[in-house]
Amino acid sequence: MTMNYKAYPSEYWTLVQNTIDTYKSKGIPLVAAFDADGTLWDTDLGENFFQYQIDNKLVDLPSNPMQYYLDLKKLDNDPRSAFMWLAQINKNKNLGEVHQWAQAAFQSIQPNPIFSEQKKLVELLIKSDVTVYVVTASITLAVQPGAQALGIPKENILGVETFVEGDIITDQPVYPVTYRQGKVEALLKKTNGLKPFLCCGNTMGDWELLNTSSALRLAVSAASRDDAIYKTESELQTKAQQNNWLAHRFI
Repeated sequence: MTMNYKAYPSEYWTLVQNTIDTYKSKGIPLVAAFDADGTLWDTDLGENFFQYQIDNKLVDLPSNPMQYYLDLKKLDNDPRSAFMWLAQINKNKNLGEVHQWAQAAFQSIQPNPIFSEQKKLVELLIKSDVTVYVVTASITLAVQPGAQALGIPKENILGVETFVEGDIITDQPVYPVTYRQGKVEALLKKTNGLKPFLCCGNTMGDWELLNTSSALRLAVSAASRDDAIYKTESELQTKAQQNNWLAHRFI
């Protein structure tokens, strides 16, 4: 079962295809970058995976772990230490084992949370020889199953992570933390400075990423009014309209 979401206007498809054709005719290599949670799927895979770890008692955690995480997110108005902590709680675990947990956590979400329009868009990009990256403030391991379900290889997922020694996860942070400007830094480091021709995100946390695009910027939204991210999604939608970017609400 999949959810019903509003389709992109036909002119968006034409614009994407025409932009691809223009770049290709000039011999410019093509890169596209997407945020993950709320952009490619209607859920937060990072927090879903964390909840799965809590429910199944998979890692050592403080009492009331979700509240601990939410409080950490608010600390100094900078959520990066909270995002990194979700990676660090996997220390001393085997990488393959955590991969299996993440896969099980993703498969437990019913109905499938992937936006059908994004699946179509990613398929079009891949078919057109565009290298597609996912740049997320969630931990890489949590996002990989969702991205791979879209045909995006796991090495193209740039998220929050710690160093792995052998097959064992450590608590040593890998920088930059892929949040706001850190998303841009990680992406351009991966592409050797080549800017994406298309960027897509859903919140103000993706503002810097969207501004990196050399051609198309697409702001999407699906949060309901009572959702914690509704305010930041609405703000990005407004800014998209002010800047003549592509904007779309899935619901």
